[in-house]
Amino acid sequence: MCGTCGCADPANEVSMTNPETGVKTILNAALGHGENQSHDHEHDHHHEGDDKPHMHGPKGEIIPLEAAILGKNDKIAAQNRGWFEGRDVTALNIVSSPGSGKTTLLETTIKMLKGEIDLTVIEGDQMTANDADRIREAGAKAIQINTGAGCHLEADMVASAAKAIDPKPGSLLMIENVGNLVCPAMFDLGEKMKVAVISTTEGEDKPTKYPHMFRAVEMVIINKMDLAAHVDFDEAACRANIAEVNPNAEIYCVSAKTGDGMEAWCARLRELAIKP
Repeated sequence: MCGTCGCADPANEVSMTNPETGVKTILNAALGHGENQSHDHEHDHHHEGDDKPHMHGPKGEIIPLEAAILGKNDKIAAQNRGWFEGRDVTALNIVSSPGSGKTTLLETTIKMLKGEIDLTVIEGDQMTANDADRIREAGAKAIQINTGAGCHLEADMVASAAKAIDPKPGSLLMIENVGNLVCPAMFDLGEKMKVAVISTTEGEDKPTKYPHMFRAVEMVIINKMDLAAHVDFDEAACRANIAEVNPNAEIYCVSAKTGDGMEAWCARLRELAIKP
């Protein structure tokens, strides 16, 4: 959790790059990662017998850092959700470990849905704007958030990015989170759904190794099916592992590279974009 891993440290520079001008904006102070958070960390203590980091509240009470951080995040996430709903925007939070093929999946999705659904992307990475550049080349509007040492996106970062990119009414907003299957499970961004992407090259046991993440998602995409035979991937075992931790998860087996299986995924996105 971020109270112990250090990714919420105020010294960690969080920035956002404007998709139109290329201007980089430092978000730390604007997103609450400045003086107030520094104040909280100065009061961080670990007392004998405690099993979680905590801080002292304004009345001297002990507040677990997890509750304090997530409570603040959840309030902003609720505001984001209202903002999206008020503009008829469907937001999906795409999570995975590094290298699963999230960006390639989005590139292929953008090309397949071109002319049908307006799709915008918030890209989250520790450094570089490489993925946002790829998304724009694929034909969608994108904005890049660089989290520095941070291992996930938070609701306040998404709030600033969403307002800057200004998705059209009736559109899909894809939030590509930082590659990490731990912290993003706990941070609500205001999305309608979390979607986990795993790849055949990672093996079948990711869902049982990272159960908190796979319990938090509504969909699982198994990517790189074109490589399944080459890496001895057992699709049935992977599906069973997903069902063990989340029996209600929708599962899509695709190859974002070849396009196999992508039509079913795109059909589901069309359903989400069309409001009753």
